Amino acid sequence: MDRIFLAIAIVSEVAATSALKASDGFSRLAPSLVVVLGYGISFFLLSMALRSIPVAIAYAVWSGVGVALIAVAGWVFYRQALSVGELAGIGLIVAGVVILEAFSSAH
Repeated sequence: MDRIFLAIAIVSEVAATSALKASDGFSRLAPSLVVVLGYGISFFLLSMALRSIPVAIAYAVWSGVGVALIAVAGWVFYRQALSVGELAGIGLIVAGVVILEAFSSAH
């Protein structure tokens, strides 16, 4: 169940971070509410996941997968292009998360 909490925490964080741009410095109500609620849900569920997942592993997965998904969200919603170097860097982050998961004692 804690891995499900972590997955939902990641999605909530990505939604909140994506809404930051749309909030226009918290001057638009709806996106600002998404930011506040998304981060609140994300941190709560991350704390629930930490009951059985080591903090280093949970945070690495949360932040690494979040970075990759934010890059995709920026491309889809804001038409932000990524260079080959940026894509390679994100790929290395994802590879690091995969390695951490593969060798984690939290299984």
